[in-house]
Amino acid sequence: MSQVERLRPMKYRSIWISDVHLGFRGCQAEFVLDFLQSTECRQLYLVGDIVDLWAMKNGVFWPQAHNNVVRAILDKARNGTEVIYVPGNHDDVFRTHLGSDFGNVMVRDEVLHTTADGRRFLVMHGDKFDRVVQSGPWLAKLGARLYDLLLGINHRFNAVRRRLGFGYWSLAAFLKHRVKDAVNYIGDFENAVAEEARRHGVDGMVCGHIHHAEIRDIDGVTYCNCGDWVESCTALVERHDGTMELLRWTEGLQVLTAESADWRQPLPAAASAMARAG
Repeated sequence: MSQVERLRPMKYRSIWISDVHLGFRGCQAEFVLDFLQSTECRQLYLVGDIVDLWAMKNGVFWPQAHNNVVRAILDKARNGTEVIYVPGNHDDVFRTHLGSDFGNVMVRDEVLHTTADGRRFLVMHGDKFDRVVQSGPWLAKLGARLYDLLLGINHRFNAVRRRLGFGYWSLAAFLKHRVKDAVNYIGDFENAVAEEARRHGVDGMVCGHIHHAEIRDIDGVTYCNCGDWVESCTALVERHDGTMELLRWTEGLQVLTAESADWRQPLPAAASAMARAG
């Protein structure tokens, strides 16, 4: 990517990010900040688990990079971007403030978004569709601790990869695609979300929660998961014609559309994507 291209903001109608997990040592805050500074939009949806209060119960971790992310979001709100915060299970304390507005940031439990081409998408975090979360908080928190351990291993592994000149690679995402129970869990979650969309009579659903970015059709419902900023560093975007895409923000921009064959295959280069974004 040339320096001129790098300085040119990518303009979208709407952007969704989720599972940033500020306050958690595995948060890729530098990537988040770079993404926020490199994009512009009319509406920015924060789809839950932006702050990880579960992680901070074991000791506060809040470096300057995490503070910079918060400032970047608030700057967007002050400069005319409509910012909607839909809390998740890791930042559920904000659910006590549903319906409130803080510094031009609206806090809502769920939101109905209409795309430029007239499709209606229900936006929510998605933890209500997670059978583990719903079966008991203790089990969910145990799973979170084990996940933290895995991400700690992944962080050290990538530090070695960087020294050897290799790019970022997610061990957790790799295991999700390889372990049968994890694949079944993701599939069950996606089907539950699609069924909720049908009950509401909408065209699709946007969610986060499971750290697995995806756009796909499920029996006539468009399922969109904007992923996370711990493993894959992904965001869901709406172009000005209503087209929905996923962006992966590690080691050069990569784009996934509903027509892409496989999220794990090589994807278009950043310069091409930026030209298309306008």
